[in-house]
Amino acid sequence: MKKELGALCALLSAAMALPASAQPKDFTVYGTMDLGVRHASGLTDRHMPASGSQNSLSSGLNDASRWGVRGTTPLGGGLNAVFELESGLNADTGMPAQGTPFFDRGSWIGLQDTSGNTLKVGRQASLLADALVTIDPLQRRFPDFNPNMTVGALARHGLGTPYGNTGIDGNAYWLNNALKLTNRTGPYQFSAMYSAGEQAGDHKPLSSGGLGLAWEENGTAAAGAYQTFRDASGRQLKAWNLGLSHRAGNVRLAASAARSQTGDGEAARTRQRVVSVGATLSTTQQSDWTLAYYKVDRERASLANDGYGRFVAFYEYRLSMRTRLYAEFDLTNWDDGYQGAGNKSRATGFGLGMQYRF
Repeated sequence: MKKELGALCALLSAAMALPASAQPKDFTVYGTMDLGVRHASGLTDRHMPASGSQNSLSSGLNDASRWGVRGTTPLGGGLNAVFELESGLNADTGMPAQGTPFFDRGSWIGLQDTSGNTLKVGRQASLLADALVTIDPLQRRFPDFNPNMTVGALARHGLGTPYGNTGIDGNAYWLNNALKLTNRTGPYQFSAMYSAGEQAGDHKPLSSGGLGLAWEENGTAAAGAYQTFRDASGRQLKAWNLGLSHRAGNVRLAASAARSQTGDGEAARTRQRVVSVGATLSTTQQSDWTLAYYKVDRERASLANDGYGRFVAFYEYRLSMRTRLYAEFDLTNWDDGYQGAGNKSRATGFGLGMQYRF
């Protein structure tokens, strides 16, 4: 792995060192560095329930730190070959976000026409994750803490067994061996996806499939998706989300709902629901204020129902197209012991940070 990473870095360095006229025009290195200081009471630096307080320097308070390579090559007749490799990182330590796989946030190739219709093959985000682009009140900020992403889109489903061919335990947000077709017709976008489990003798274990539909016109957008995931025994996790956003002038409003269910019959089922609502006010061309509220409910067989409510406030100031400063405040009220014995029933956090995009 070290030799492969060293060779890749050497290749990228050599490409970037070429004169502009000599660099390939269809090749781009990009990324996001996001670092912030944060004080939390009742939460760890990994945003899990805790009994005390913690100060931390954290990566990804606003958006996930990552780097990647993408490219587009014209094939003629309005058709392009496209590819992307993207890896998450912890900017505070320089370590990969997940350890393995190396390109944990995407590794795919595909075809795309001039209308935006695409066929992509490889490691990709689920359709539940894609739907959040236009409907999440926080616009997918604070990804490790945002319930629409962790619970609704199953980035941290907490079900104790891998669902779907993700390569990362407890995370069904990214899927390996996936084929995704996206069709755009006017304001509509239709998506279909299948991820092969690649288990010998049976195509069902660790496989996933789903459908998505989105519409956007005149500042109003709606999106939703339905997707199923199987574990190594073939048991299903079924999930859907649906939401709406509207932008009028300097105000954006958004609301969404998500639900997932797993288990063979009532004796083994787990249901999780997320409802969210929020608003963003752009007071100047450089600054945004966002308020969002998320309500999570969980039902498990033979256990008491529980959940939590989470309020998040974000302020963002853009110093340039690439650089922004931000501040966030969050308040979480745990319901019916969701936080676990010995942990605080209420958690708060405050963070300040900076983000640079390249």
